[in-house]
Amino acid sequence: MKQITINEQVAVTVMGFKKNLSPYPRRMEYKGNIYDFIDAGLRCLVRSGDRIAEIVTLSDGETCFRLRSDNHGGNWTLLSMAS
Repeated sequence: MKQITINEQVAVTVMGFKKNLSPYPRRMEYKGNIYDFIDAGLRCLVRSGDRIAEIVTLSDGETCFRLRSDNHGGNWTLLSMAS
């Protein structure tokens, strides 16, 4: 599996909701390409001092994506892609 580090802001255009109503990305646009995610993925909360970030690992069935949200899903950063 080849992993590419990106660390660029992306547009999450569709959000989904789990049974407990916690939101997760369903669709993302990056460099003119649209990626539809197949599940809610794995998530981890990271705290550094008074800052909290959420790291989410998602897949579109072919590629794994790692995204970071710094403010409850408002801004998303694509950290890496692996295929």
